[in-house]
Amino acid sequence: MERIYTATGQQPIGPYAQAIRANGFIFCAGHAGVDPQTGQVVDGITNQTRQVLHNLAVVLQEAGSDLTQVVQVSVFLRDMGEFSRMNAAYEEIFGAHQPARTTVEVSNLAKEGALIVVDLIALAP
Repeated sequence: MERIYTATGQQPIGPYAQAIRANGFIFCAGHAGVDPQTGQVVDGITNQTRQVLHNLAVVLQEAGSDLTQVVQVSVFLRDMGEFSRMNAAYEEIFGAHQPARTTVEVSNLAKEGALIVVDLIALAP
């Protein structure tokens, strides 16, 4: 098992790794739509969705993988009414690559102002 950290991505807000590489997979911790430069959540569900997927892409790159290797995604939304806007931004990033995905509404998220948190599993080449 290998812990993955990158200084250029969203920093953890607790005692956990950004990702773990184990048994041919990369397990990314939940990330929010936080600008790593400022540490602040970006505005709106569309921008947060783009940012969170960018943040996860940075972690995957550090682990030697990328978004085309993602096999499963979990999306946690504060408001399921934002599903269509989240989905449109998600599709912009993933395009024709369609990993398995679960989307659920949650009552709150750990990062204040976050509208979305995403975790994922990718193949480790």
